[in-house]
Amino acid sequence: MPTRAAKRIEFDRSSFRRRRTRRAPGAQIAALEFGFEGKAVSLHQEALSAVTPIEHQQEAGEVPGIDLLQVGVDTVLAVIALEKEIQQAETARNPAAYAATNKSALTGADKWSDPTCDILVQVLDAKETIRKRIGRRPNTLVLTGGLSTDLQKNEKIREHFKHTTSSTITIPMLQTYFDIQNVVAGDGIYDQQDGTTVDIWGTEAILAWVPPAGQRQMPLPSYGYTYRLRGHPLVEPARWDGDIRSWKNDVLDEFSAELVGADAGFLFQGAR
Repeated sequence: MPTRAAKRIEFDRSSFRRRRTRRAPGAQIAALEFGFEGKAVSLHQEALSAVTPIEHQQEAGEVPGIDLLQVGVDTVLAVIALEKEIQQAETARNPAAYAATNKSALTGADKWSDPTCDILVQVLDAKETIRKRIGRRPNTLVLTGGLSTDLQKNEKIREHFKHTTSSTITIPMLQTYFDIQNVVAGDGIYDQQDGTTVDIWGTEAILAWVPPAGQRQMPLPSYGYTYRLRGHPLVEPARWDGDIRSWKNDVLDEFSAELVGADAGFLFQGAR
């Protein structure tokens, strides 16, 4: 985005409605006005400073191939990228954003972590739900990290591939099994203040239609977008702070994760 505040385009269902398009010679051509809802998008800023004490820089300078300023900047960039993924996951995993038809709370033997669960039936039903809403079949399945391991143990999936030479179930094999172009394992984790480690993508699985690369623009329908300020993430040039005898690089990113088309997604709650 070129600005920090704008309106995102959320299309209505005008293009799905059957209309009179036949025209007799000499008759006036019917006009069609289609609408969209402009919803506010406000980017928020995430910022940290990479601090490199001069003493550490001098010592690292004695070791060939180590640029401590670069290491500090890369570390801060990774921390901000982690925060962005956490916010994306919180947006995608929010059950209140989905219609009742586009989510399912799994329990007992229906959980994907159960080795006897028939996951394919659930995915096929969810694919059909999405198709009936947007006229497209979903092309992306996001699995929380542990689920990708659980699926390797699933009895029905292992039975399906029992005659292959592979000893483990791989992501490309899951793409074939579910007939989904992109199967993604959300392996990211983060530590809370009390020291406990949390899976970023929780216990959920998410099925969605995501426009292919090259077709991702603000006016086009999609399950979701992350809007980012043009030119970001931004790394400011190093500046000297004499009070602490350190070099500082300010690192900033401005973005907002938005679920813009919940009809294009299906949330499997508590899949693990």
